[in-house]
Amino acid sequence: MVTAEPIIACAMTKLAPFSDPLDQWLPSGELWVFGYGSLMWSPGFRYTHDAAGIVHGYHRSLCVYSHRYRGTPERPGLVMGLCRGGSCWGIAYRVPAAGARDVLEYLWHREMRNRVYMPRLVAVRLGAKRVRALAFIADAAHPQFAGDLKLAESARIVARCSGERGHNLEYLQRTLSHMHELGVRDPHLDRVLARASALVKDRRSRRA
Repeated sequence: MVTAEPIIACAMTKLAPFSDPLDQWLPSGELWVFGYGSLMWSPGFRYTHDAAGIVHGYHRSLCVYSHRYRGTPERPGLVMGLCRGGSCWGIAYRVPAAGARDVLEYLWHREMRNRVYMPRLVAVRLGAKRVRALAFIADAAHPQFAGDLKLAESARIVARCSGERGHNLEYLQRTLSHMHELGVRDPHLDRVLARASALVKDRRSRRA
């Protein structure tokens, strides 16, 4: 059994709203969860296996305003969401049936408090194997959906914001580090990180 620290590729089966009982959405067997942001390095639940997987039909984007974990309502940070088009590499976690309900409750509490994400069951390819996994898709109609911001604006937000789980820059650094471990490069996100890091360094040098 693997225990991880305390964010998830394309069949469009919708899961229950947060207010509905989760029992009816429990899988008949094991549960798979797809992580593409902080869930890659901080899933926060018990699982028995993890593997790199790819989703087709969605891509990773720094497109969601964070009012809690990496920012505040007054100064929102930016976190990842899955948006239409392209493909996305991430980590798929296998959860045994006995622990599925606890994991669903945890993920709903973590990801669905502001309803900026839409839970879906999606197809994830793990080498020669294909599984259906829970993923959280960015809701483009939600007020916290940032969309495609310009590089300079994204970097400015990442450089200045922090929330309950730490600085926004640390979030982006860890997410990109795990992407790089998978052999995945996103030139735009790499440039956002470089610009934000430079802004933070410059700010610190001015204070010294």
